[in-house]
Amino acid sequence: MSKEFTHIDNDNPSMVDVGQKAVTTRTAIARALVQLPEEMSDFIKDGEVVTLKGPVFQTAIIAGIQGAKKTPELIPLCHTLNLNKVAIDIQLKDELLVEITCEARCSGKTGVEMEALTGASVAALTIYDMCKALSHNIVIKDTRLLTKTGGKSDFSMPQPGEDK
Repeated sequence: MSKEFTHIDNDNPSMVDVGQKAVTTRTAIARALVQLPEEMSDFIKDGEVVTLKGPVFQTAIIAGIQGAKKTPELIPLCHTLNLNKVAIDIQLKDELLVEITCEARCSGKTGVEMEALTGASVAALTIYDMCKALSHNIVIKDTRLLTKTGGKSDFSMPQPGEDK
């Protein structure tokens, strides 16, 4: 089976026709990491970053959910989906590394990978926005799809030490 780009039709961009595909439960989990700079240590209280703008992680969770819901407005060839679930989890993994995970789910004819990736990305951007007054030395990194289920094939990012 040869791989080919699905969003090109007769050398022009196009939205993939999913009309003949079966409706299945589709899930995806994406992750983004935000490395905070040392100067932010004083603003971390009980596993949360607190700034004059308010609780950073709680605001980022709401922004990430909104971002996932708006994915087809941001990514031109994404289908509009009726999302059943979007959940954002934000954890301080060590003193200055923030891990954001976004889970998206729907019953549909196409996957929710882009919604999960967009949700994690928008949450990360919100953390940056809320903390940039303290420092611009914030790094958003390692945004990736961790898992997807439903449709033709499932996907799981190999864990460190696993065969690829």
